Amino acid sequence: MAPDDRLLPYLEVAGFGSVALIRSSDLRFDLLSVLVEQWRPETHTFHFPCGECTVTLEDVAVQLGLPIDGSPVTGVSSFTDPAAVCYQLLGESPEDGDKYFSGIKFTWLKAKIRQLSATATEGAVLMPDANGDCVHLSYLPLLADFSTARSYSWGSAVLATLYRELCRATEPQVKVIGGCLILLQSWALYWMSFLARVSHQPYLYPLPLRWTTRPDIGKSSDVPIYHLRIEQHAREGFTWMPYRRLEITNVLPSSAVVDSHIWSSWGSTQQRSFGSIRAYYSPQQQSESGTLTEIRTSTVKCGFTWLSSGFGGL
Repeated sequence: MAPDDRLLPYLEVAGFGSVALIRSSDLRFDLLSVLVEQWRPETHTFHFPCGECTVTLEDVAVQLGLPIDGSPVTGVSSFTDPAAVCYQLLGESPEDGDKYFSGIKFTWLKAKIRQLSATATEGAVLMPDANGDCVHLSYLPLLADFSTARSYSWGSAVLATLYRELCRATEPQVKVIGGCLILLQSWALYWMSFLARVSHQPYLYPLPLRWTTRPDIGKSSDVPIYHLRIEQHAREGFTWMPYRRLEITNVLPSSAVVDSHIWSSWGSTQQRSFGSIRAYYSPQQQSESGTLTEIRTSTVKCGFTWLSSGFGGL
C-alpha cells in the first residue's frame, strides 16, 4: 500500500519523500547475520575475500535519497517532562502512567494518529531500536517544523546509527540488531549481486525497492550458503562501482546525487548523531581504478547520552 497522498508533500519537504516509498522490509536475516560476522569494529569495515569495504554516505544518499549535508542530528537526549513534549508536538501523550518514558511505540502512533497509513512509519526503516518498534523522543523536536527538518544531515545520522549497531551486534551476548537494516541488505545485494540471484528485473527508485516490491527475485538462503557464495565469488564478483551502471543512473533523481561532492572528496567528513561524532578520512572505498583506498575512522564520545540498544530511532 502506498503512503497516503496527503502526507507525501510534507514528507518531501522534510527530506523523507524517497524513504516513504519503501513499503516493505522483507529482510533476509541469514544474510544480515553473515554480514555481522564479517564486520570489524576496529576499522568499521567488512572483511571479505576481495578486501575491506563498508557502507558509506554515497550508499545512503543514492539508495535512500536522504540529505547527507546539513546540521548534525543532535540535541536534548533526555526530558524532565516527556509527556509535555508529546502534548506539545503530538497533542497527546502515550505514557500517562510513566513519568520518565523516553520513547514512543509505533503501534501507539498508528492507533492514535488515524491519518497515518500503515506504511507511514519511516522510523521503522531508518533508525529503529533493536526491537524495531520504538522512536525516541529526542528526534521529535527536530521534526516540529518540516521546513527546517530537511536542513539536518539525516543520512549521516542513519549511517552512524547503523555503524554503532553493527559494532554492538558483534558482541557475543547480543542477539538482535537495530539500525537501517534495509540499507545494509540492499547495499550487500547491489555490491555483491551474486547473493541476489536476480536477472532481467527493472531497477526502481529508491533502490531498495528492487528487493522489496518483488521479494521472490532475491530469495533468501541460509547462513552456510551465503558464506559459501561470498567465499567463492567475492574476489571476482564484487562490484566496486555499482551506481555507475547506466540502468541505475537512469532511475536516480538529481536529489540523490546533489551532494556527490561530499562522498567523492578526499577530505574528511563527519557523521553526527546524538551519541557520537565519527570523523572519516578518505571516505571512498576505492580509487577511480577500482582499487581499495584506506578508510580510517575515529570516534569521539559526545556530551550527550551515549546511545544504547534501547535508544529507538526515527
